Amino acid sequence: MMGTEFEQQIVELRKQVTQLKEGTKDQLSMVVFSGDMDKVLAALIIATGAAAYDMKVKLFFTFWAISALRDRDKIVKGKKLIEKMFGMMLPKGASRLKLSKMNMGGMGTSMIKGIMKKNKVASLDEMLKTAGELGIEINICEMSMNLMGFRKEEMIDYPGLTVCGVATFLSDAQESKIQLFI
Repeated sequence: MMGTEFEQQIVELRKQVTQLKEGTKDQLSMVVFSGDMDKVLAALIIATGAAAYDMKVKLFFTFWAISALRDRDKIVKGKKLIEKMFGMMLPKGASRLKLSKMNMGGMGTSMIKGIMKKNKVASLDEMLKTAGELGIEINICEMSMNLMGFRKEEMIDYPGLTVCGVATFLSDAQESKIQLFI
């Protein structure tokens, strides 16, 4: 009797393993939450590395990270006072993000950018361009955009950029082999 029960458990476990294998894509889903230069840099390095290995990559930018996707040259009219204030207080574009540590009034950020250039490490703007060329999808959290007063019209021109809800990220993450939060 004990053997039959054990055999049934093995059969059930095999079914579950098969379902997991079939339901998981060679895909990376990542929440990019931080608006710090070094953290967005890490997210893009991981994303482009995964894409270079032919992995499907989907990034979900939310809250402070959305600043990295704002186009410096685009101006959106008709914003309310609080939306304008958020727009003025937050960085406008990837090149304006600051380091999470050792920023030192902007000196640390300038130093790391200089070191990156010297070592031929792509800037955040260049990495975003590469990400687009590699087919990396960028989804922006609609709720975060609304809370911060951002509009799609002020975001960078990027192939595969969409505004969506958290349900889209959860669906993507559920079918991904790898999920990350930065």
